[in-house]
Amino acid sequence: MAGVKVYTTENCPYCRMVQAFLRKHDVEFELVDVGKDREAAREMIEISGQRGVPVTISGDEVVVGFDAKRLRELFGKPPEELVHDAVIVGAGPAGLTAAVYCARKLMRTVVVAENVGGQAAWSWTIENYMGFSTISGEELIKKFEEQVRGFQVRLELESVEEVRKEGEVFLTRTPSGTVYRSRTLILAPGKEPKKLGLLGEDQLMGKGVSICAICDAPLYRGKPVAVVGGGNAAFQTALEMKKFTDSVTLIVRRSLRCDEVYIERAKEAGIRILPHHEVTALHGDAGLTGITIRDRETGEETGLDVDGLFLAIGLAPNTGFLKGLVALNEQNEILIDENGHTSVPGVFAAGDATCVKAKQIIVAAGDGAKAALEAHEYFEELTGRPTEEQTVCR
Repeated sequence: MAGVKVYTTENCPYCRMVQAFLRKHDVEFELVDVGKDREAAREMIEISGQRGVPVTISGDEVVVGFDAKRLRELFGKPPEELVHDAVIVGAGPAGLTAAVYCARKLMRTVVVAENVGGQAAWSWTIENYMGFSTISGEELIKKFEEQVRGFQVRLELESVEEVRKEGEVFLTRTPSGTVYRSRTLILAPGKEPKKLGLLGEDQLMGKGVSICAICDAPLYRGKPVAVVGGGNAAFQTALEMKKFTDSVTLIVRRSLRCDEVYIERAKEAGIRILPHHEVTALHGDAGLTGITIRDRETGEETGLDVDGLFLAIGLAPNTGFLKGLVALNEQNEILIDENGHTSVPGVFAAGDATCVKAKQIIVAAGDGAKAALEAHEYFEELTGRPTEEQTVCR
């Protein structure tokens, strides 16, 4: 389809998802980097009202963000109707690793995920993944994805609305109405960013309020911004924003929870840090014009003129779509045993949405491998095929 234009920035993982979707469906498109082209950025904002990427234009259609449902309606093709050996929900480190292990066992596998990489793709810098002293989240996930695409694994970019069991088959349904059937199910949905819960927040998302600094940072070059959060992710975001603007304020609700090294780097960079403060109001209609913050110790409120507000206040398990299929704990994390088994036979889980204490990329990847190996063993027993161990013993 001619005339498709995608506004993007260099490091935006969601922009990469739009491009991958369009290429998969043989759609020609023009790529415009609004992080480098200020005139194109103004054009994008005028057309869409957005100060965040990606934005896809096709004729009179304007698609904001990686809206897999809308993209599929415009450009997609109906999937084949068949029963897969495994469906994997989620394409972060856990889901992608599980996909490789399933593929190596010659299981017919489909990965269904709204994006590739999950929160790992939002990381500016990763310094604790073995084999790399330092690597960006985007670069690491690219390597994961390249390895997955080297196998015969279907990667479907769409969110999951519901999963349920019907007889011996699991049904995975997406918002577009597509249903994937499988003998085994591996859950690796990861976590999703928390929001402030303030009036007008949803309306201003992408119009000054952002949950993806790595996507939107270039659009705030030279403009005053604030970052909310007190952990490593918030400090990383604030430090990276200093590459685009001199005016960066870090708003920390309680005390600092980050590694000491980040505090020193922030001070050296000249970042204004406000501990024991919280955002109480957002201002602006068409776009963010400022915020109100409150000192939690004195109760004093102050206005802060900012064009951008970046949220790094934590993550919540993305398990709402399960609707009682498997057991969860009080934090809505999926309960699993040491081998990735859930409360339902044939359903396995891995990654940050599970009850595993360590929320680390390397742990998620390892648990993804374990879940896939267990799914393969279950599948072999279900279909009456001998497992590798049984084959060796004969």
